[in-house]
Amino acid sequence: MLVALIFLVPFAYLISTSLKPETQLFSRTIDWIPHPFKWANYSAALNEFPFMRYFANTMIICIPVVIGATASSSFVAYGFSRIIWPGREALFIVVLGTLILPYQVTMIPLFLLFRHIGWVNTFFPLIVPSFFGNAFFIFLFRQFYLGLPSELSDAARIDGCSELGIYTRIILPLSKPVLATAAIFAFIGAWSDFLGPLIYLNDASKYTLSIGVQQVIGMEPHWTQLMAIGVMMTMPILILFFFVQRTFIQGISFSGIKG
Repeated sequence: MLVALIFLVPFAYLISTSLKPETQLFSRTIDWIPHPFKWANYSAALNEFPFMRYFANTMIICIPVVIGATASSSFVAYGFSRIIWPGREALFIVVLGTLILPYQVTMIPLFLLFRHIGWVNTFFPLIVPSFFGNAFFIFLFRQFYLGLPSELSDAARIDGCSELGIYTRIILPLSKPVLATAAIFAFIGAWSDFLGPLIYLNDASKYTLSIGVQQVIGMEPHWTQLMAIGVMMTMPILILFFFVQRTFIQGISFSGIKG
């Protein structure tokens, strides 16, 4: 409980500041309860900051990333966990090894590649790579699949079901916890991504929320309105986690059953 309160304090201060008049923002004492409540900060932020346009751009990226990352990673993890083939464990170690490779190492080669095929200043560099699997998600899915009874797959094979049929009809319906876990991680990663849009997006009309807020900070903004934008940016993550928290916790716990 104490740790939870420590993490909630900054968010509580964010909400409190977003509702304060500008004159109370830099007072020497911290007033947690604004007086008076200035709800107009939110409407002013929406009027002066193109929140809805940046929100739409962010969602255009987030939704395909969630679909691509979960679908591709779960499919690859099925091959690493439920199908026996030569070199499986060695290749899985190589996949895990990519987790220690910093993004800064591949950043320039990827940029040169996407520039060569004409994808700079489009959303494709931020979306397409997610359809080729994520090493961390592959690990989560693999650990979860190893915890499922092998008798389920054996019985389906006896009945003449193919590997693709086993994957789609048996494994995926049982994978809701880990699917939700990977989807949340993928959504948060795409939602809060700053470096990717900064590198690939040049047109202001295509900016995401993270880039848009950075632009506002550089223009000497009204800080109370900026705090209101921060609250609005945080709410989708909180709402998403509120609705899937039980499934999310199950996915985290079940993914560590077997090594």
